[in-house]
Amino acid sequence: MLEKVVIANRGEIALRILRACKELGIKTVAVYSKVDKDLMHVRLADEAVCIGPNASTDSYLNIPRIISAAEVTDATGIHPGYGFLAENAGFAEMVENSGFTFIGPTAETIRVMGDKVAAIAAMQQSGVPTVPGSNGPLDEDNERTIRIAKDIGYPVIIKAAAGGGGRGMRVVHSEAALINSIFVTKTEAKAAFGDDTVYMEKFLENPRHVEVQVLADGQGNAIHLYDRDCSMQRRHQKVVEEAPAPHIDADARAQVLKACTDACIEIGYRGAGTFEFLYENGRFFFIEMNTRVQVEHPVSEMVTGVDIIKEQLLIASGLPLTIKQEDVQVNGHAFECRINAEDPKNFMPCPGKINQFHAPGGLGVRVDSHLYSGYSIPPFYDSMIAKLITHAPTREEALKRMEVALDEMIIDGIKTNIPLQKDIVLDANFAVGGVNIHYLEKKLGL
Repeated sequence: MLEKVVIANRGEIALRILRACKELGIKTVAVYSKVDKDLMHVRLADEAVCIGPNASTDSYLNIPRIISAAEVTDATGIHPGYGFLAENAGFAEMVENSGFTFIGPTAETIRVMGDKVAAIAAMQQSGVPTVPGSNGPLDEDNERTIRIAKDIGYPVIIKAAAGGGGRGMRVVHSEAALINSIFVTKTEAKAAFGDDTVYMEKFLENPRHVEVQVLADGQGNAIHLYDRDCSMQRRHQKVVEEAPAPHIDADARAQVLKACTDACIEIGYRGAGTFEFLYENGRFFFIEMNTRVQVEHPVSEMVTGVDIIKEQLLIASGLPLTIKQEDVQVNGHAFECRINAEDPKNFMPCPGKINQFHAPGGLGVRVDSHLYSGYSIPPFYDSMIAKLITHAPTREEALKRMEVALDEMIIDGIKTNIPLQKDIVLDANFAVGGVNIHYLEKKLGL
């Protein structure tokens, strides 16, 4: 078992990791920027090390300082959480080369799955269904590119191989716009990611975003924790998630769940991961794999009873999976609302002091948050400040429970998106389930 873990993150996920470590008897080291000295996990950790100024480039993205913190505290592992360095292959490599355990996949796996073209090729080889596309990067042969687009059928989407977070994508509706769109996307990709490699896929016009949570030990064992629906999005950023995904074809679900676990074994995957799909007309289409724990992991935990962070720590300690697939059952339904410090109308960040924080409670209500009364939210990082999760025997009960919990939640002193979340939860179409990824933006008039 790992003896001491550096938590290379901040906010709610850092506190979540700390709790899992404490339950397993693992000592914890919090690393923090100067402005984050009052974070809850910094107060609760066994040790804490300041790693730099407020800017993330000087602190949470500063690899030498994080590794130095592990060295001076005699830590044995480093957990990256999500965001920041979680999917940075160079970081994973440096952690391992420095003699520490990286709590996640190997650097090689992160590199392959971080390159969208390579990831698609790996998934095709493993039998995971993918979106019809160029099956590789687009080159300078414009005639070949035009032929590929015709074979796929318009509209198509041009994507940066190194892209992510909704950046580096452009939809093309006609042959006349194709070549220029590719040029513009390549230029943007080079500027944003340092890599101008792009590829082409069929653009699905009204899909849902459905993903599969997996755990694998790198020793030939892999399981899935079923699926989640994350279609309620704004500008490619998830707002509400639920598990399991409603109204999914049973045969298609069974096939894709098995394909995901088979792929994990095929590529020698280690740790927690998520296969992301577009789902349309009863078919799944792979888009990418996240080689880390995700923000929305609690909904999968609530319906399966599996602690994903604990499993990450056990796998990183070299232990084989103790859970068999037949032991994983879906129990009820769960929702997660991301609570952000932002204006609910124009979505501008609203950092500031929390005068009063009251977390809702009751049966089936979970709040993952680092907030407390008197805490000041800094302006330097992501605006998400809490995750409100509800669980109940049925989808209808879980949604009603979320409505009650949102009414009970008090975050006084700043603006939050709680009014938007209440509006979503009361939406008639969302109540039925199965809305597509464009629904929220159309509802908001964006």
